[in-house]
Amino acid sequence: MTRTVDVDVDEGAGESASPLPPVEEPKVSLVKRTPPRRPVPLPAPTPAAEEDDEGEEDEDDELAVDEPLLAARAHRPTDLIRFVAGLLGIASVFALAYYATSTTSGIGTDIHNNVKNVAPWLSTVTSLISTVAVLAVPLAFAVERLIKRDGLRVADGVLASVLAYGVSLAVDWWVADGASDAIRKALTQQPEGTGPLTEPVHGYLAPVIAYMTAVGMVSRPRWRLALWAAVVLSGATELVNNYTTPLSLLLTVLIGWSVACGTLYAIGSPNIRPTGQHLMIGLRRVGFAPKNAHRAPDAPGGTRRYFVNQQDGPALDVHIIDREQQASGFFYRIWRQARLRSVAVRRSPQSLRQALEQEALIAYAAAAAGAHAPQLVATSELGPDAAILVYERVEGRTLDELADSEITDEVMASFWLSVGALHQRRIAHRRLTGESLLVVDEKLGALVNLSGGDIAAGELTLRIDVAQLLTTFALRIGPERSVALANRVLGAERVAAALPLLQPVGMSRQTRADLARQSKERKAAAQARAVEQVAAGERTREEAEEDIATAGEDLLSRIRGQILQIAPEAPLAPAKLERLKPKTLITVIALAFAGYLAVTTIQPGKLQLSHMDLAWTAAALAAAAASYVAAAMSLTGFVPERLPFKRTVAAQLAGSFVKLVAPAAIGGIALNTRYLQKAGIRPGQAVASVGASQLAGLAGHLLLLFGFGLITGSQNNGDLGNERAAIIGVLTAAVLALVIAAVAPLRRFVVTRVRSLFFGVVPRMLDLMQRPSKLVTGFGGIVLLTLAFTACLDASVRAFGGSMNFATIAFIFLTANAAGSAVPTPGGIGAIEGALIFALGLAGLPAATATSGVFLFRLLTFWLPVLPGWIAYTYLNRKGAL
Repeated sequence: MTRTVDVDVDEGAGESASPLPPVEEPKVSLVKRTPPRRPVPLPAPTPAAEEDDEGEEDEDDELAVDEPLLAARAHRPTDLIRFVAGLLGIASVFALAYYATSTTSGIGTDIHNNVKNVAPWLSTVTSLISTVAVLAVPLAFAVERLIKRDGLRVADGVLASVLAYGVSLAVDWWVADGASDAIRKALTQQPEGTGPLTEPVHGYLAPVIAYMTAVGMVSRPRWRLALWAAVVLSGATELVNNYTTPLSLLLTVLIGWSVACGTLYAIGSPNIRPTGQHLMIGLRRVGFAPKNAHRAPDAPGGTRRYFVNQQDGPALDVHIIDREQQASGFFYRIWRQARLRSVAVRRSPQSLRQALEQEALIAYAAAAAGAHAPQLVATSELGPDAAILVYERVEGRTLDELADSEITDEVMASFWLSVGALHQRRIAHRRLTGESLLVVDEKLGALVNLSGGDIAAGELTLRIDVAQLLTTFALRIGPERSVALANRVLGAERVAAALPLLQPVGMSRQTRADLARQSKERKAAAQARAVEQVAAGERTREEAEEDIATAGEDLLSRIRGQILQIAPEAPLAPAKLERLKPKTLITVIALAFAGYLAVTTIQPGKLQLSHMDLAWTAAALAAAAASYVAAAMSLTGFVPERLPFKRTVAAQLAGSFVKLVAPAAIGGIALNTRYLQKAGIRPGQAVASVGASQLAGLAGHLLLLFGFGLITGSQNNGDLGNERAAIIGVLTAAVLALVIAAVAPLRRFVVTRVRSLFFGVVPRMLDLMQRPSKLVTGFGGIVLLTLAFTACLDASVRAFGGSMNFATIAFIFLTANAAGSAVPTPGGIGAIEGALIFALGLAGLPAATATSGVFLFRLLTFWLPVLPGWIAYTYLNRKGAL
């Protein structure tokens, strides 16, 4: 939705767009300067459409601005950060009150002893003045805001003060009835010795602090100084009169401040971003004669742009940078800066003035270097929270807006020439994506969006620019043409130097998304085409797998291959751009999570260690160790290629660590697939082998469950009702099949999965049919795995004096393991323990024995292997096997 706003420079804006305060004559760094000569000048901008006679206006008439409505409120990341910091501060106050009892009471005693000589009348007068000031200053500020038609801020302040008062009452109630004596003593006083306790949080100071924070007194120094003086005076008076404690005052300030920040982030702050009408007024003040304007697509980073037509002069492209735009993407930038080295991320300006100066400097430097870029003609402040950069408008379309057939070699060469000119002056663009490449005509392009660039850039930063532009072009026209053109313009040496920087982590956010999308689309199309060709007999399955593997090769690898053809001596080792790898972060989080779960889940008090039989415990440990050998057999048996058995066992041990950060079964599948790929097996065949192993494991699980169930039922005279359970299971499966057949999306999903299964897993199984020894190993490993876990559970139960039929133990284990795999928790934590204890108790085992046996079983099969699994995971990573 757009609107046309008639602007009168003498009238103020309404509350929907908070008015900017009057400003002095803005400082202009450059006004309408003649552009410097360039090697290849840009063509003149296309003149705007002529207005009707009645639309023509001189400088004193109203101006038309066509722009979408700005959001009334904005959610600032800084408010969230302050809110979290406030919560941490409140927690620190309670921790200090609980642990530093002597220190807090000593501070209060020292203050009380040192103020005994203060005259009572002085304390009374001070208390009266501070009480009046604390109430009068916020009221006067509210009246001033209402007079200036800024009622939204006043309403936000009132809401924050009400919430702060409610939080204060809740904290007072908790300290009085639920907190420890140490916290109560640190936050309260008894002025008369036997009277009621004082309030832990001041019921009127916290709302006042929340109000003053929410209404924005921070940006108004005089009001802020007056109110803080009143708050400090009131707090000091309360402290002198022994009506509060130092920690109570600190807690009051933190609660008021935190509630205000949380409120502002939840409901949003009033949007003070300048609108198009403010822009037109600002352009007039710096000497331009704007006639009309309309909103253009935003530049990267959320910078707003307006195309402005003048009464007499070229069209303008005006960029507005403001504090709201600077706050966008804050958390993403923090993550990138923490993860990557400084050369791989753009520097973020710390202030609005720095952002203005940085973009202006880059624009002037680019023009001086001879690069094709729009000419910057003026800069100016636009109120206290925004600034504008005025460029000459250059007509054209971005590379993203062009069809692949419209991208000519001449225009790409023009971009490479501009980038080369920048690099000769050590200027890095750092944002060479499709939206930053403006195609003027079939032979000329201009670099735009220079705001994120660097002056005096290092060699590594310049090479990242080359790698980014190579990838941007390759996404549109293929790696062969992209590399060939860069080689023709820059030379083989500079192109080869970018090879170590061809890493997804060094690319822009949009480029990484485009790379992932293109790879997924190519692979899906290749798989669909291969299925059709194999079904029609046009290609063999081996040829189709080769095609899928070729299509699955990522674009960056193909670019590297093209560079190596023109420069075989190019360095292959990737440059180190990451300072913190996600794998390292996941490892640390997993270890911390494992420690937390171990402390909270394993309760030594429930283990009857004094009654534990060490012989049976050793047997259980041996059975748990044998399970990893069985798991390795079940994997190698479904892989026709030869695998080193010891390393495969280590990979299964590493899976015990991976289970901590992934739901049951999912982590093991991903790890085994990765292991097979690193062992030299093609991705498609690796996935098929793991799928065949999982499919055989599921079939073996069901058969063993059915077999042990029949044995258990026959031995217990059918008490467990296995026949009825089988009938219910068959009926349930039939209902699910009917539902899937009736619902079209489910039917398409199942058909797609089945087609993929028959193309990958089933042919893999047919290959294995020709090698019976492999099948014996695979299915033998599946049976041995179940028997090893069953033996471990049986020995764990016997270690605490329990005894139960082996078939019953096996049936219980298989049932509980299926239930645990269905629950999306790491390793089935909670679900498996509960199911095992419940089933063992239902089978007649005493509760204490069942609980102890299950905890020992989980300790041996889940918790104890975590540290060896981490060691194996680290070792295999170091050896390049994962």
